Formats: sequence, structure tokens, C-alpha cells
Amino acid sequence: MSVVWAFLIGGLICLAGQLIMDLTPYKVTPAHVLVGFVVGGAVLSALGLYEPLVKIGGAGATIPLSGFGHTLAQGALDAVKTKGLLGVFGGGVAAASIGIAAAVVFGYVMAVLARPQG
Repeated sequence: MSVVWAFLIGGLICLAGQLIMDLTPYKVTPAHVLVGFVVGGAVLSALGLYEPLVKIGGAGATIPLSGFGHTLAQGALDAVKTKGLLGVFGGGVAAASIGIAAAVVFGYVMAVLARPQG
């Protein structure tokens, strides 16, 4: 059943991004939506509203970019508890470092393996 919830929650997050791009009267690019999702996830996390979504949706809530914002915010909040105010500056990046490193490594591997056309 958790797979179904992950699919539904992740799908609704993606649907929201697509609707924002399609239905807004001004030009909204995918970059605008991506930045909005990261900021939105961080804000919802800081307000305590994203964690219940993670408990219901699991990977459907943590894999999209809103989950990255949630991870950054939670890392910063946890680091503030242990390191004080200076934890704000490194806590989020430390919490998300595995995901960031994986993105860099896999991006590099795909760049080496891919054959660009043009």
C-alpha cells in the first residue's frame, strides 16, 4: 500500500508543477517551478507541514525537489540545535550531501557515456 501512496503523492506534486506551468497567465518556466518547489518544501518543512506528507507518501514526497527543500530545512534546524546559530550555514548542505554527491557522480557518468548529437 505504501507504493500506492508514494505514487499518488509524487504524482500530485508533479501534477501541481505541470498545472502551474500550463495555467498561469504569464510565462512560467520549468526553472521557476523547480525553484518554487525547493523553497516551498523548505517553508512547509519549517512550518511542520511537510513531515506528515513524508510519513504518508514516503519516497513520493522525498524524491521530488520539494523533498530536497525539506531535507535542507530539516538539516539546518537540526544543526542549529547542536551547533547554535552557525549551524544554519552548513546544516542543510550537510544533510543533503549524499543526494548532491550522487547527482554529481551520476551526472558525470552519464556525460561520459552519452554520445552528444549535434
